[in-house]
Amino acid sequence: MSGKVYLVGAGPGDHKLITLKGLECIKKADVILYDRLINPKLLKYSKENVETIYVGKEPNAHSYNQEEISQIILQKALKGNIVTRLKGGDPFVFGRGGEEALLLMENSVEFEIVPGITSAISVPAYAGIPVTHRNVSSSFHVITGHEDPQKQHSSLNYKALGALKGTLIFLMGIKNIVSISDNLIKYGQSPKRPVAVIRRGTTADQKILTGTLENIAEKVKEHGLKNPAIIIVGEVVKLSELLPWFDKKPLFGKRVLVTRTRTQASKLSEKIEELGGETIEFPTIEIVENHDHDDIDRAIGQIEKYKWLIFTSVNGVNYFFERMKKLSFDIRLLKNAKLCAIGPATAKELNDRGFVVDCIPKEYVAEGIVEELKDKIEEGDYVLLPRADIARKSLEEGLKKLGANVDNIDIYRTTIPKYERKELIEILKERKIDIITFTSSSTAKNFYTILGENNKELLDNITLASIGPITSKTANDLGMKINIEAKEFTIDGLVEAIL
Repeated sequence: MSGKVYLVGAGPGDHKLITLKGLECIKKADVILYDRLINPKLLKYSKENVETIYVGKEPNAHSYNQEEISQIILQKALKGNIVTRLKGGDPFVFGRGGEEALLLMENSVEFEIVPGITSAISVPAYAGIPVTHRNVSSSFHVITGHEDPQKQHSSLNYKALGALKGTLIFLMGIKNIVSISDNLIKYGQSPKRPVAVIRRGTTADQKILTGTLENIAEKVKEHGLKNPAIIIVGEVVKLSELLPWFDKKPLFGKRVLVTRTRTQASKLSEKIEELGGETIEFPTIEIVENHDHDDIDRAIGQIEKYKWLIFTSVNGVNYFFERMKKLSFDIRLLKNAKLCAIGPATAKELNDRGFVVDCIPKEYVAEGIVEELKDKIEEGDYVLLPRADIARKSLEEGLKKLGANVDNIDIYRTTIPKYERKELIEILKERKIDIITFTSSSTAKNFYTILGENNKELLDNITLASIGPITSKTANDLGMKINIEAKEFTIDGLVEAIL
């Protein structure tokens, strides 16, 4: 029995411009074939055991030709797989999706077309150019700019194009911009008609070059602009001076490497992306449950004796209450315990579970907790610390000096994820990283371990940002000079410090 194929438009580059249905197709696919213009972040939504096949077609360097791609899609589907074919923009706008669909139909393979946001509209929008505008342009026309330059005669009807008053949008036309400009002028377009060339629109690499039909080709050559790019011809181009928004964001053009755990990275990434930055997630830490439950089970078994429960992370909250749930313990047994959270994120996690937090220190570090509790803890009070296996001892020692009986329990462990060093080196060399963020000592320490002492020079021109002084000290001690340190030791504080 054959499987099913989804021909999906993945949008123009910004990974958030994919449709909900497109995202669903990625999540359920057994096999994903993707082009070179696909944002790699989209692949992180796929299943763990998905087969991914890169079928990108670059100028003069095709990994597969179109016929081969179509056959791969067909053969994978005939084996019973759910196949998602990810295409840049929309699959039916110069995407050759029709050819792939016809082959599937001829072989009685079920398929669906999932439209995408075409670069013809979205890229100008990110540059502040509406493709239609009242009293300026009442139509727009999308034209392929990717013709073989060796052809003696263009298949485009430049006589008809030259007579059009609406906006003309040429996709992937940089290589032929001289021919496009000359022919438009030859067949009636004004040499002074405004033109914009936008490269890698909707991404951190977005570059906009404006001119006129008579000088745009020379400007493109002068600035060395190459595909992927689109060409927009028309008076609407002038509106880009009045409506810029994307490239005005404070972190526009900045690439930020996020080293948090895979499950936690999204919060920091989203905040950076909202400000116009591009994030590359490379988790250097993984949080796993401590499978030796003896200590935590013993503590939960006598939970009523504790006067204070101190949580130093969101992870500690989650693992503690998950363990209580598995042991079928009634949370009402905590009625006599006071709760302390190291910071607002941890406090929010407790609040979301229905608990009122009694104490948050002014400084979100172990020393801040000790300072906050010095007049609250009484001699002999029992205190439970469910936290990471590598947590600093300063909190436990400080509480004991206050006279507390402290049970420090490793409720979860932190490890280095399985990554190859060459992957990190490639990111640092090829992706032109501007900023690397460290949200804990572990992320800094593990990053350095993965990078390796011999590759430290790759950090020379990169700004390093830390969530607070403890993390900064760890990084500095390793020889990684921290340039930015958050004043408030939270994700929001880190983003504010970067700004």
